[in-house]
Amino acid sequence: MPRGRYSFYDTHDHTPLGAEHFHCATGPSGWRYVSQLTAPSGDHAGSVDLTIDDLGRPIRLELNASSWQVRGAAIDGVTWVRTDPAGEQAQEGNVPAHAFTGASPAFLIATARLLRLEPGTPATRVRLVAFAPPVLAPRTLDQSWALIDRTTHDTDSGPLPVDEYQVTELDTGEQRQIHIAGDVVLSAPGIELEELESPPSAFA
Repeated sequence: MPRGRYSFYDTHDHTPLGAEHFHCATGPSGWRYVSQLTAPSGDHAGSVDLTIDDLGRPIRLELNASSWQVRGAAIDGVTWVRTDPAGEQAQEGNVPAHAFTGASPAFLIATARLLRLEPGTPATRVRLVAFAPPVLAPRTLDQSWALIDRTTHDTDSGPLPVDEYQVTELDTGEQRQIHIAGDVVLSAPGIELEELESPPSAFA
């Protein structure tokens, strides 16, 4: 069960944006990721609880940020309920998309698991619903994912395959490189893996 800490920073000037303390685990029916978010000051800033099935589909999502809350799942595309800080209004949404995304590295793992790309295969287009802090407003976007390379590194616990993805935002053309090992993001723009107490888990 990997457990560790990611830090977030501004990709332009490297201003610290906070951290995410996480643990995750694979199981016979899928994968679960749970984390607590902290602001640069160390104050609590939210949480992430994501469960995907063995095919990578989101079967349970709960996000919290600035007292806003989102709960969602893959139902008729993806369906969610977003609740305001006062708890007085709940807005339901549904989009014919494949999955969810957001600031957490959990969503990069989940999307990679959903697509199951192989090196050298053509890029795959995926439609996602993004929830961005601090108010978790939903936005539908299209991305293109390509698995550029897969390399194996020797570690104390055995060989560790590392996948290098190129992700393109189709509305802007912006591209970024993401390195994933098992169920841990090793590096991505704006994300650094600061601590990891145990090796990444391998998906079956």
